[in-house]
Amino acid sequence: MHPILFKIAGIPVYSYGFMLALGVAVSLILVVLKAKQQGIEEEPILDLTIISVLAGLIGARLFYVFVYDWGYYRLNPWQILDFRNEGLVWYGAFILGAIAALVYIRLKNLPFWRMSDLFAPYLALGYAFGRIGCYLNGCCFGLPTTMHWGVIFPGLDLVPRHPTQLYSAGLSLLLFAYLLWLYPRCRFAGQVFLAYIIGYALMRFGVEFFRDNLIVWAGFSVAQVVAAVILVIAVIVYRWRLRQALSDRE
Repeated sequence: MHPILFKIAGIPVYSYGFMLALGVAVSLILVVLKAKQQGIEEEPILDLTIISVLAGLIGARLFYVFVYDWGYYRLNPWQILDFRNEGLVWYGAFILGAIAALVYIRLKNLPFWRMSDLFAPYLALGYAFGRIGCYLNGCCFGLPTTMHWGVIFPGLDLVPRHPTQLYSAGLSLLLFAYLLWLYPRCRFAGQVFLAYIIGYALMRFGVEFFRDNLIVWAGFSVAQVVAAVILVIAVIVYRWRLRQALSDRE
């Protein structure tokens, strides 16, 4: 593993933060280019990205603090916003980031579903970068395995484990490719965004079976429970939007 990629003037550049920033930068460039093709101005794209990323970081941290390690942070509250420590959860980032984005979209009177569809493929792309960062950092590892591609994570133990970070990154890249294909073919506004949510929930639910994570109910992890709830909601909204689109065409 390479938790520290390199140093600049003696200052360490951490692999997870670097890959996260790189993912945001690459995704932002691509979404701005796509927006220009659609005749959407660049300014709201930049504002929406900044607001969503900042809110997402806070949400990711708070989700980890209150769900995974509240016992520690209750006694050390000054470390809650110390992002040098590990502890960011994607669903926390997605939920608070989505709320912040929705508020901004409403205040600016932007088309919600159209903007959501525009960003959706690049959420999948950015997530892949983040998971590669997790692999380099040596966190979010999997359960022990006898498969020949098992990875030994230094500082943990000498047992080969599933590289679940790479599973997630690979599946997310496939989801990114599918959403790019779907975007010009979507049948209703919001289809690409809802397909992303459904695809991510299915992906996360499956990968969790190989990941070493907190089990909370009937053998399922926190992420699987959240994924199941979000999946059900997304499918219901997807069918509702599809029915609306079909009725409008009649």
